[in-house]
Amino acid sequence: MQKIMTIFGTRPEAIKMAPVIKAIDANPDTTPIVVLTGQHKEMLQQVLDIFDIHPDADLKVMARQQTLSQITSKVILGLDPVLDEHRPDLVLVHGDTTTTMAAGLSAFYHQIPVGHVEAGLRTWDKYSPYPEEMNRMLTDDIADLYFAPTQLSKDNLLQEHHPESRIFITGNTAIDALKYTVHADYHHPVLEAIPQGHKFILLTMHRRENQGQAMRNTFTAIRNVVLATPDLDVIYPVHLSPRVQQVAHEIFDDVEGVHLIEPLDVTDFHGLASQSYFIMTDSGGVQEEAPSLNKPVLVLRDSTERPEGVTAGTLKVIGTETEAVRNAMTELLNDQREYRAMSTAVNPYGDGHAAERIVAICRDYISGKLRHPGM
Repeated sequence: MQKIMTIFGTRPEAIKMAPVIKAIDANPDTTPIVVLTGQHKEMLQQVLDIFDIHPDADLKVMARQQTLSQITSKVILGLDPVLDEHRPDLVLVHGDTTTTMAAGLSAFYHQIPVGHVEAGLRTWDKYSPYPEEMNRMLTDDIADLYFAPTQLSKDNLLQEHHPESRIFITGNTAIDALKYTVHADYHHPVLEAIPQGHKFILLTMHRRENQGQAMRNTFTAIRNVVLATPDLDVIYPVHLSPRVQQVAHEIFDDVEGVHLIEPLDVTDFHGLASQSYFIMTDSGGVQEEAPSLNKPVLVLRDSTERPEGVTAGTLKVIGTETEAVRNAMTELLNDQREYRAMSTAVNPYGDGHAAERIVAICRDYISGKLRHPGM
């Protein structure tokens, strides 16, 4: 029996790794070993419950106001006994978190092959997004298998001279996850606060580089548009970060049309996303999911490592300056031709079968049908 260990620590990683874990478990030749670092805590548990995933180990590294260095060192040290105990045939990590980079490095130290799910995303600016861009680049330098979601991601890896024989275009597992979470009869209590006939925008914003003035600028623009648009509401699940909470309440507390709610589990988020008019976000995963729900996305960042969505027309990168955010919102609300073009564009991120492809490739690699390093 082939042992495939998945290591993740944040809510977005859990959502995207859940279909992979399910596919490993469904295969008669593979068994999943699930390891959490606990980089997120409450929000991570929600995802595990929804997908009925039971971890084999939890490092519980979360602590208030800890530094990136502290997270990194805790993950590396915490994985030592876990990897020694289970000795997996392959470790899978996902994306670009500090957990991803540290887990990949720990597996390398134990001479265990690493597969990188969602490999090859790049902005080519190591501080944007921070620390994610460097996390994924370092992980790709460690990895033995690269599961690229798109052709552009593969091209990025080739540009860095990673071996083409180890790069596989699989699509993005975020699309796979929607099969488990989107339900036509979905309802959430916050919808009862939206007056009949009103549109609502679903907002998410939390990234480190946006905390502070960029967030304040963006929220001010959203506030002004809502106050000027009688039939528009905004639903904002506010991240647990104290810095995010402070600015959100400072700008939005007295705005009747902005509904600040607790962070959502993945079923609730996908359910609200599917009923929204459009989405505003600085999240990478949401940029991939929204096209499958036929929702335009305004990206609250200065760059994106997912330019395929911009090219396809599903995403528009608008930055965080107050005037730019206001103009982009107003255009999408008032220009029906623009809205139709963005909401009907073809999803460039996959067909919902990425997890199956990843597991099949892992099986071939472990069984020797793909050459191991040094062989």
